[in-house]
Amino acid sequence: MLYGFLCGGGGDPISVWLDQVLPMVDANEDSLREARDALRSYAAPLAQALRGQDANIQVFQPNEPASLLQRATAVYDWVRGFLYAMGVLKISERDLSAEGVEVYRDFAALTRMDLDDLEETEDNEQALMEVTEFVRVAALLIDAERPGSHREGGTP
Repeated sequence: MLYGFLCGGGGDPISVWLDQVLPMVDANEDSLREARDALRSYAAPLAQALRGQDANIQVFQPNEPASLLQRATAVYDWVRGFLYAMGVLKISERDLSAEGVEVYRDFAALTRMDLDDLEETEDNEQALMEVTEFVRVAALLIDAERPGSHREGGTP
């Protein structure tokens, strides 16, 4: 979700993300404020890496000892979170370039994948690596074309 908010453009994407994952129900709750501060500390370097000259997005997955299914599910969930954020920001196909629309549709197609019968094969390992890289680059494309892009020199 965080990368969806960061790439979607807008004023304070980390705060918008925090309001989705840990809303401030009681402003006097110290533990809630501490948890939000910890999440903000976690998100800040990711946002900074996206803003940098060599914009970087991480598609988080469990480490290699994890099964192919676990790692594929992580990519699946990453894409779902990204699309969720785009929905919260009310970004639709009409707000995107032709390439952005293609990415949006490809992401939607990825969320319809059936992972139940995913076999541990070299071909599937290679496919997961390719899909993961596609997702990373596609999210960067969305970031670059959205108003308020976080990249230095990006669209204002």
